[in-house]
Amino acid sequence: MSTKRNPRISGGQARQSQVVTTYGPGALVDLADHSVIIGGLETWRGEGELVSEERLRAKLREQLKTPHLEMRAPPRKRETDDGPETGLGAFVFPQWFVVQEEVHQWGGVARRFVHLKALDGGKFPGGRNDRGRALKLAVTPTRFVQACTNGHISDIDWRAFVHGDLRDCFQQLWLIERGTTGDLASVQVLCECGSVRTLGAATLQEQGGAPLGMCKGEQPWLGRGPNAPCAGANGKPLANKFLVRHATNAWFGATSNVIHIPDRQAALRKAIESVADDGLANVTSPDELAMLRKLVSTVKAALEGFDSADVFVELQRRKGLAPPQQKKIKELELETLLGTGEEIGDDLPDGDFYARRLQLPAGRSPEAQKVSRVVLVHRLREVQALVGFTRFEPPTMSFDGELDLPVTIAPLARELRWVPAVENRGEGVLVVLDKAAVEAWSSRPAVVRRGAELLDGFRVWQQAEPSRANVIFPGSRFILLHSLSHLLLTAMSLECGYSASSIRERIYSLPDVGYAILLYTGTPDAEGTLGGLVLAGRQIERHLENALELGRLCSYDPVCAQHKPDSREEDRHLHGAACHGCLLIAETSCEHRNLLLDRALVVPTVDCTDAAFFGSHP
Repeated sequence: MSTKRNPRISGGQARQSQVVTTYGPGALVDLADHSVIIGGLETWRGEGELVSEERLRAKLREQLKTPHLEMRAPPRKRETDDGPETGLGAFVFPQWFVVQEEVHQWGGVARRFVHLKALDGGKFPGGRNDRGRALKLAVTPTRFVQACTNGHISDIDWRAFVHGDLRDCFQQLWLIERGTTGDLASVQVLCECGSVRTLGAATLQEQGGAPLGMCKGEQPWLGRGPNAPCAGANGKPLANKFLVRHATNAWFGATSNVIHIPDRQAALRKAIESVADDGLANVTSPDELAMLRKLVSTVKAALEGFDSADVFVELQRRKGLAPPQQKKIKELELETLLGTGEEIGDDLPDGDFYARRLQLPAGRSPEAQKVSRVVLVHRLREVQALVGFTRFEPPTMSFDGELDLPVTIAPLARELRWVPAVENRGEGVLVVLDKAAVEAWSSRPAVVRRGAELLDGFRVWQQAEPSRANVIFPGSRFILLHSLSHLLLTAMSLECGYSASSIRERIYSLPDVGYAILLYTGTPDAEGTLGGLVLAGRQIERHLENALELGRLCSYDPVCAQHKPDSREEDRHLHGAACHGCLLIAETSCEHRNLLLDRALVVPTVDCTDAAFFGSHP
């Protein structure tokens, strides 16, 4: 281990998909012999393959204001020992270590607290054996660092923390632990000069105070270079916050993903181009278009299956008389999945997308009749890209599929030219709820009251952090879809052959298009295309009945059903009747981090019987 400032080290492996979701730049990782921070994109060796997905790339270029941005797969492991070196860069972090030698002193178990510069070959040369000979002692990285909500992170200035303004003392520091609970109030940092302070003081953000000082904008994952200025949304400097290195809030990836779907506009443009010389280019009104489609056989044949309104808009766009199409990602996906045809895409073994509409049987149950359409997605391709990260607070939630970057997003590189992306292939089932039924249900007085309770909890959650101010409450319709999605996912996983953690959700709550749930699998290899979900989709009525049965009674009822979102005693302000006994699923499966759930909007519960979509009401 080198003793230079922020040395780069090697060792450890991660899958490409993990790089995007877990181990991106700025993430803290424990290796066998080191604790490191993953380096910025400039430190990565080996150029990954280009990932093609025009819709996502266009959105990223617009949001990140980088017109030539590319998406590339993370570098692969080199195939031969003599090949060019590949992999992710990483730097030693933190640079303060605890020496693994216990000294029972000062009323507890004391261990030396040393900096990287005091080490020799990765060990502390300060021990003695029984014969008095010098030996080197093993060290472990400290668990405690400091960071700010802008993503900056650094070692705590331990000498300043212990001594206050007297920073010119360089005597030995000790970490003292009293008791067995591990509580920060029982852990002290002591200097041999006599100064001492408990770690509990580092967690106290007193009004107007900063126990760990103000953030200096340090970005150790970007290596040597100037630090970024650090200021909050109001322009004022941010105070450092105490952070446990292994905590789950140390790194949240800001990702954006799309389902690759056939470009219907491309097919329409090709059809128009093929008959442009047959009078189509001269059309100036919908009536002229209708007449031409009726009288000219070549035009009629070329445009068969295309809506006249779409054709006319495209003709206007070709003449520069209509603005470019700016549909949101999920809008375009759902519109394609709800297309008029029985099949979508091409049934090819190596195809990116193929789906078929399921013919729903007559005589279905009242609950099943509220499902207006089921689409079996035999093959799909998902592209997921990492665009930045946050600490302490996850990226702002987005409910319409658009990339919603928070102001405090931390950079992946000093100069962003590309972002890491991965392709996942799988299958899925789209369940569409009857649009008129959903809208009629949402206007019922009981549903409005339940929605108001959920909104009260949302406002309490929103007021707790300034970064949440711009998050918009998605409404009862979204929460209905999200809750039903979790119930369906759990029910279908029991028979489809995939574990519940392997199935993911995509929620479409779009008043102008429709209300639907896509349950799908997605892996970098062929394991996500085994056909189990499509087969389960053919029995959707039975799985829906099982899902509704799962939601009617929770093992934690009546406590779960009687939970109030605005309760100050519980930090569950984005939950109605929802807990680990009924609705919460694996974090890898949920699109919205297990938030905004309430089974009372899906089925009657022991506390709320009149707000359910699948209830006794029509």
